[in-house]
Amino acid sequence: MSAGATILVADDDRAIRTVLHQALGRQGHTVRSTGTASTLWQWVQEGEGQLVITDVVMPDENGLDLVPRIRKLRPDLRIIVMSAQSTLLTAVRATERGAFEYLPKPFDLNELISVVNRALSAPATSMQRAAARPDEGERLPLIGRSPAMQEIYRTLARLMSTDLTVMVTGESGAGKELVARALHDYGKRRKGPFIALNMAAIPRELIESELFGHERGAFTGAVQRSAGKFEQASGGTLFLDEIGDMPPEAQTRLLRVLQEGEYMTVGGRTPIKANVRIVAATHRDLRRLIQQGLFREDLYYRLNVVPIRLPPLRERLDDIPELANHYLQAATTDGLPTKVLSPEAMTRLKQHRWPGNVRELVNLVRRLSALYSEEIIGVETIETELADAMSAIEPTSSSTEMADDVSLADAVDRHLQSMFAAHGDRLPPDGMYDRVISEVERPLLALALGATRGNQLRAARLLGLNRNTLRKKIKDLDVPVVRTPQVRRGG
Repeated sequence: MSAGATILVADDDRAIRTVLHQALGRQGHTVRSTGTASTLWQWVQEGEGQLVITDVVMPDENGLDLVPRIRKLRPDLRIIVMSAQSTLLTAVRATERGAFEYLPKPFDLNELISVVNRALSAPATSMQRAAARPDEGERLPLIGRSPAMQEIYRTLARLMSTDLTVMVTGESGAGKELVARALHDYGKRRKGPFIALNMAAIPRELIESELFGHERGAFTGAVQRSAGKFEQASGGTLFLDEIGDMPPEAQTRLLRVLQEGEYMTVGGRTPIKANVRIVAATHRDLRRLIQQGLFREDLYYRLNVVPIRLPPLRERLDDIPELANHYLQAATTDGLPTKVLSPEAMTRLKQHRWPGNVRELVNLVRRLSALYSEEIIGVETIETELADAMSAIEPTSSSTEMADDVSLADAVDRHLQSMFAAHGDRLPPDGMYDRVISEVERPLLALALGATRGNQLRAARLLGLNRNTLRKKIKDLDVPVVRTPQVRRGG
């Protein structure tokens, strides 16, 4: 790290400037701050500073518009962009225009200091960025400003200029295809096609033909040549949804494509070069499927180059007002009447558990728009709709009582029996003891970390484990750790 660096800060919020002065000063840095973009630009022209921290919204100029000018004049000057307009497009534009890092407001001071240290320690070579595209307006593929979504936006922004394979995991209805579309629509393959294939919706015997195409006469009913999804998506993105439902024989062929970069149609003899970016998604636990021998471990690691976990809606309840208003507005573009949710109705939505995730919220909003005459939707209407929805999915009292009577040992016994049954007359793969123990450990650790809001020291005490032991298990079992950020004042 470069000690004693001069850092240029531009932010219209005096309180933010004061906080940064104090925090960075304690690190031994000199801070020069301003509330205008013009003063920041003057300092840059004069050769001041080793690092720039700038807000997006300033009184005289948009900070994002200043980034490429700074990069052109001083290519080795690192720029950190902050913004309270914490959307995916802001993160993508900051990255495209040459920012070293993007931080949403409110930010965690420890994270900011960590980013500053990385920026000052980075090699003094010019960073090559894709040329910025014209402003496309706030056409948002993903909605939400919660900490969990902010981390996803930052990850996606870093991936836009790459062709890395991405694995998106999350519950049904959480919006996994929206992540794939965002990677395509704002990535370097955006001029190519986006082709989606749902593995769970295709008969097993047709999956290979759907993926790779087939030649005339390859099988009964193949009266003419047919292009597969790999060919249709050439130059673009291939989205393989519900990859956990892919049959073993198709897994083997997909692995070969990923290893060799080429494929053959069913019945074909000539290899075809694969020219696609692959984004896979699943709501299933692929590690459990691997342990059961139902998913290839080598294919998992080929697909899981960059893992993205899309949080369920119950983990980002603060995003509900923005999501609800967005889909209410979208309903009006489809010809439905304009509706507004009362504050009490919005509060009630945030108290719901949303087992169907964003898809459930979208359906609710459309019902409200279509079926109710009042312009302002009150809490009574929301109560009625949510009660009807929950009654359709909640188990009866008798079945609930039966479930409550089932011990952990009984549940494990049933799970083990299904694991053996899944292999028919064959035995499961060797090493079953460690796999079963890890299946119990992983949810236990995840629940403890969730209850302690990602505080590993508190989780270790709760579990009765040494902190280093817990850290090793988190790494070995790939347990997600979601930390609740320290809230700081931001503009």
